[in-house]
Amino acid sequence: MKYTTLPNSDIKVSKICLGTMTWGNQNTEAEGHEQMDYAVEHGVNFFDTAEMYPVPANPETQGRTSKIIGTWFKKTGNRDKVVLASKIIGRSSDYSAHIRTTGLTSESIKEAIDKELQRLQTDYIDLYQIHWPERLTNTFGIRDYKHDPSDEWKDNFNEVLHALDEQIQAGKIRHVGMSNEKAWGAMRYMEESKTHKLPRMSTIQNAYSLINRVFEGDMAEVSIRENIGLLAYSPMAFGVLSGKYIKGIAGDDARLKLYPRFARYSSEQSTEATKRYLKIAEDNNMTLAQMSLAFVNQQPFLTSNIIGASKMEQLKENIDSIDITLNENILEQINAVHAVIPNPAP
Repeated sequence: MKYTTLPNSDIKVSKICLGTMTWGNQNTEAEGHEQMDYAVEHGVNFFDTAEMYPVPANPETQGRTSKIIGTWFKKTGNRDKVVLASKIIGRSSDYSAHIRTTGLTSESIKEAIDKELQRLQTDYIDLYQIHWPERLTNTFGIRDYKHDPSDEWKDNFNEVLHALDEQIQAGKIRHVGMSNEKAWGAMRYMEESKTHKLPRMSTIQNAYSLINRVFEGDMAEVSIRENIGLLAYSPMAFGVLSGKYIKGIAGDDARLKLYPRFARYSSEQSTEATKRYLKIAEDNNMTLAQMSLAFVNQQPFLTSNIIGASKMEQLKENIDSIDITLNENILEQINAVHAVIPNPAP
């Protein structure tokens, strides 16, 4: 395994982070425990969850993923071996209104952390993240920003950081991060931190993969210049970058067959780009999954690459990607595809 340091801390984290959002829906508790056992045995010390998980979110399963992590902590006593990250939802939509409708207030942040600590059976969370912006902006497959003057959101960056600071002072969380954020929001957080000596965002958890390199725009510069590390999620684009869909070998339990509404990864352009990336991988004696993850692992702005798997063989292949280094020739071939079909799944 290779390791980095959580920005602005002395916490060592594995460059492969274990994503957990299938546990409690596609995966049982026993399967989640098996994945955590294997990951820790192979040097992974970084786990990521959220109060909303598993995904897709619904009232019946909400919080089940974190409960599975909690029972594993209790069973193994391995809490001290894991850097644990979790997330609080932003302003609710119909998708998440069953969790809360109050938005990010001091009270809702405290309540969310207390409930998550109970589920996780721990007394602290190493990295606590804002799951998505509360303002209306171009996230989750929306390519361009179009301002909506009817948005009633009020600037609350200062209030959110003050609330998080209270939880740091209480010893319940150690560091803070953001997720699905844009350059403006990231810099607003940094402005409030510097001006008012409030907690500093250490990380940003955004989608990043061969078919979604949007982060390489403004956010890459923000990440490097402000030392905010990327926690890359969906590096396999919901399994599309395994090649199983274009090869026609995806099982009925494959994620995009179970949840076809995640169609951003299945467009005609995404499929064509994936076919081209598959050829590059096979021409260089790699699986597409290995090449896709190795590409993410090599990025200079990356702190950790969040892998997720519903099957153990997938998990093993994903973790093994840390041992692969793509040479300049392969990177040139990848960038040639990107130049022709840029970001088909933003």
